[in-house]
Amino acid sequence: MKRNPRKVKWTKAYRAARGKDLTNDTTFELERKRNRPERYNRETMQKTLKAMERITEIRNKRENRFIANRLKTRKKQERELARKTLDQEIHLVKSPAAVKTKSADKVKTPVEKVRRRNKDAMQE
Repeated sequence: MKRNPRKVKWTKAYRAARGKDLTNDTTFELERKRNRPERYNRETMQKTLKAMERITEIRNKRENRFIANRLKTRKKQERELARKTLDQEIHLVKSPAAVKTKSADKVKTPVEKVRRRNKDAMQE
């Protein structure tokens, strides 16, 4: 069965199209296949091997930075979701009796503040 590679999730084409992989990096150009025969030279061979090590090091750093940037947004979303659930379920953290005794010193959660602002805006 033929499938479009950009729609099959495990392909490189899918990951590149959705921005999941680091695709347009200059270090990938150095891996191209070259068909021209080269004369063997010890010095150029040593330089090439050192350069290959450095290039892999650079590529790994860039990949790690790319992944970290992708994960930053998820951490921020999780933090906001945790705050929201805490504001909505504050009765599980503080007992209702403690909230009743402090009716004069009632603690306003951010959700209540936003609701009050919305009510005031609607009344105007």
